[in-house]
Amino acid sequence: MRRGPARPATDAAAATSAPAEVAAPAVAPAEAQPVRQQLRTEFAFELPRGYVDDMGTVHREGVMRLATARDELIPLRDMRVQENPAYLSVVLLGRVITQLGTVAHMHDGVVENMFASDLAFLQDFYRQVNAEGHTRAGVTCPHCEQPFEVELGGSRLGES
Repeated sequence: MRRGPARPATDAAAATSAPAEVAAPAVAPAEAQPVRQQLRTEFAFELPRGYVDDMGTVHREGVMRLATARDELIPLRDMRVQENPAYLSVVLLGRVITQLGTVAHMHDGVVENMFASDLAFLQDFYRQVNAEGHTRAGVTCPHCEQPFEVELGGSRLGES
């Protein structure tokens, strides 16, 4: 049966014929349907001080990608990490930072030569990115009722 716009009946025979078809239910507008969010895997950052390369150029803007299980497991086999567990964050950040200014090749040696404040910034940023930004929670003081934030993240980079 062909569907088209409804037309008024023009004669008595049409008026007594079979009942008209029930219109199909209207589809919900696009805005009412749930919107699928695309997974964000890369996050831009800006270092507080910046990495200074051998030529004296300061690099502050960079990109970090989400870490994989492999990113967290491979550094555990690194001899430097086995000898000094604090080195884990350096090796791990060297794997997940994909871009830093105009540095041609990002690796753990670059992270190793960063200022301590930049390393601390990157460790915190890593935790935020890989915990989907849920490392801080808003709470209210039970005594003065003032709101403030508390850090819920783990103790060291690479520990879940």
